[in-house]
Amino acid sequence: MTSETTTAKRSDVLDLDGLLATAELELRDTVRGFVDARIRPNIAEWYENAHFPVEIVREMGELGLLGMHLHGYGCPGRTAVDYGIAAMELEAGDSGLRTFVSVQGSLAMSAIHKWGSEDQKNTYLPGMAKGEIIGCFGLTEPTAGSDPSSMATTATEQPDGSWTLTGAKRWIGLASIAQIAVIWAMTENGVRGFLVPTDTAGFTATVIEPKLSMRASIQCDITLTDVHLPATAILPGAKGLRGPFSCLNEARYGIIWGAMGAARDSYEAALAYSKERMQFDKPLAAYQITQQKLVDMLLEIQKGTLLAIHTGRLKDAGTLQPVQISVGKLNNCREAIQICRDARAILGGNGITLDYPPLRHANNLESVRTYEGTDEVHTLILGHHITGTPAFR
Repeated sequence: MTSETTTAKRSDVLDLDGLLATAELELRDTVRGFVDARIRPNIAEWYENAHFPVEIVREMGELGLLGMHLHGYGCPGRTAVDYGIAAMELEAGDSGLRTFVSVQGSLAMSAIHKWGSEDQKNTYLPGMAKGEIIGCFGLTEPTAGSDPSSMATTATEQPDGSWTLTGAKRWIGLASIAQIAVIWAMTENGVRGFLVPTDTAGFTATVIEPKLSMRASIQCDITLTDVHLPATAILPGAKGLRGPFSCLNEARYGIIWGAMGAARDSYEAALAYSKERMQFDKPLAAYQITQQKLVDMLLEIQKGTLLAIHTGRLKDAGTLQPVQISVGKLNNCREAIQICRDARAILGGNGITLDYPPLRHANNLESVRTYEGTDEVHTLILGHHITGTPAFR
């Protein structure tokens, strides 16, 4: 038994592995192996250079990581728990790489899978599942983040049934490298979704830089200047905010797992360092304050992972409610970022370098904590649920 295996077993004090089936553990090992081989050796350089490694997109497709929880149309058709496990392992590598899988699968592909026509599904989903086609999801705007009902992007239907889109989107992952964009716009009949090929005249994606977070990822501004689309571009099943919100819940679910991957990776780095770093003639791990920090980290990782597993089982059973997703997103992001900060403290000055992952994870989690619903938004969702009184306005 390797020291790494021993550490993992000692850290799984609740035997959470015992809650996972053999196939789920095998999937975890496969994705973890991919992260160890393709992400860990390169992530410091990618992060420092603000480089998204587009070359691994098709590798992810070959592993069945893109749209993996979707069924049919060339999609892998795995369970929600399978998808969660993959998200956790990918984010242990880096949030930016897990975010790619989320934008591609939980947002862009889910929108087409849930609300698209059969022709749209057959046209895009098989290629997206293979990583041959990259998609993006345009909902957030410069002045409409947490309140998409106030979006200013408009879609105007023309007499011949075609559409003209005008407006702007912000913080749109992958937009500069995507071939197809799911764009949400206000029509005279409410919010509707449109499939926009990114080479359409009037569509412009500009990378947002420099960033202090999610540096190994791509986020963009989109401008839509009289973008003309055929009648077939509209997602026929998506009417109102239910369309984009259903996709956001898919992405939020993945975050519940992913955040714990970043937390676990930071904890393991701090634990290993504390055993080797000598101070006053004994290792840091021998000091009570260090042990308290490590124990506090471990407790929250175990609780957060248990929450993720339970949420995944509910989703697979078809009983998961949106408010339960808010519980997981709020709790696990909040706890993960504190774990990463505490891990950085154990590393001391060495922790501010890219030789160690905790501060990189903490910086990334500032974004993860913000997108797909801020702490404040999920707090108000839960507040509404428990009091029966909405407090958004």
